[in-house]
Amino acid sequence: MSPTVVLVHGAFADASGWSGVISRLTAAGYPTYAPANPLRSLSGDAAYIRAFLATIEGPVVLVGHSYGGAVITNAAVGADNVTALVYIAGFALEEGEAAGAATALGSDGPPPDLTQVILLRPFPDAGDGNADGYLKPEIFPQVFCQDLPPEEGAIMALSQRPAALATLGEPSGPPAWKSLPAWYLVASSDRVIPPAAERAMALRAGATTVEIESSHVAMISHPDEVTALIQQAIDAAG
Repeated sequence: MSPTVVLVHGAFADASGWSGVISRLTAAGYPTYAPANPLRSLSGDAAYIRAFLATIEGPVVLVGHSYGGAVITNAAVGADNVTALVYIAGFALEEGEAAGAATALGSDGPPPDLTQVILLRPFPDAGDGNADGYLKPEIFPQVFCQDLPPEEGAIMALSQRPAALATLGEPSGPPAWKSLPAWYLVASSDRVIPPAAERAMALRAGATTVEIESSHVAMISHPDEVTALIQQAIDAAG
């Protein structure tokens, strides 16, 4: 049975960002899904994806972009059908580590202050100190996707999925990469997660790693390279 590929998006994005990868995987004959990530809390988002995985028969290659990497790190724990993890400029967190803090890995300074580029909006029952965070539309194209056409970045800025601030500060549970093989794509021109942090997380996870010249949204700007890395995980899982 061919592995099913499950693609998990991160913050400020939605599942449509995987379109180019989906078209390539399905053309190659692989069952592929890109479920909506709730973007509400790390533990809750991981439980949601784990429940989705339980509906799939056969092996699964689980792929996460950005914050979606933190989600797959947790969701694959207890999901016995997951055979491989693939991180696309994603958070491969250690137990007890939060995504916001992990951006400082590989550097001598504090993590980047994302609050300077985030616009906050309330949502019902958010709780004290929590709100939806949006990348400010005026800086979105140059921070999130500088290697895409400006008009495409502008549309993405206005249609972005916000993430609750709680997602950045919640500590991760035990990481699935300690028991599963991992692959990692480092985006060397990433302006959201510092490339040094991506390299540090890939090394720590023992991941098979490739590095390409890309913005944060490598799956959109470089779908061939992203699909090729997923193919490596599929081949290993098979």
